[in-house]
Amino acid sequence: MIHPVSPDNAARYAAEICAIYNHYIENTTISFEEIPLRQTEIEERIRGISVKYPYLVWLDEASDGGTDGNVVNGYAYINTWKERSAYRYSAETSIYVRDGFQGKGLGGKLMEALLQEVRKTDIHALVAGITLPNDQSVALHEKFGFKKIGRFMEVGRKFGKWLDMGYWELVL
Repeated sequence: MIHPVSPDNAARYAAEICAIYNHYIENTTISFEEIPLRQTEIEERIRGISVKYPYLVWLDEASDGGTDGNVVNGYAYINTWKERSAYRYSAETSIYVRDGFQGKGLGGKLMEALLQEVRKTDIHALVAGITLPNDQSVALHEKFGFKKIGRFMEVGRKFGKWLDMGYWELVL
């Protein structure tokens, strides 16, 4: 089930979101961050983002407890695209699912809910930066109407490899 995250409940989800995100930092090129984050850093980020933009978690029932008897298996949010004021009607998307949950439709459910929430705001355009290759993320974004607008060659370096970044846009 989809649940909104706010500055008031950020601490409730920070540990599980941190674990999901740190997997991508440590094991993939999907995130260009290279140093795992602490739970307090994630909590600060959640608070800073959710005070202004939609931030959602996907919760599944967990027999071993988890967050209020649930476990976070994915999350999605939008955040500032660029700092200059004329960009205020644009935002960047982020969607992450727990390792092992890729390809099960969770990303699509998160994207659908995120777009519903974004359409309640004054955001006019969404941008998605995708490390390439990443066929699953490209397919997810294109399924929801995002169009490829560009590719930057070898703009990141991680795990000893030069990495390309593609950009997709959805005008709402």
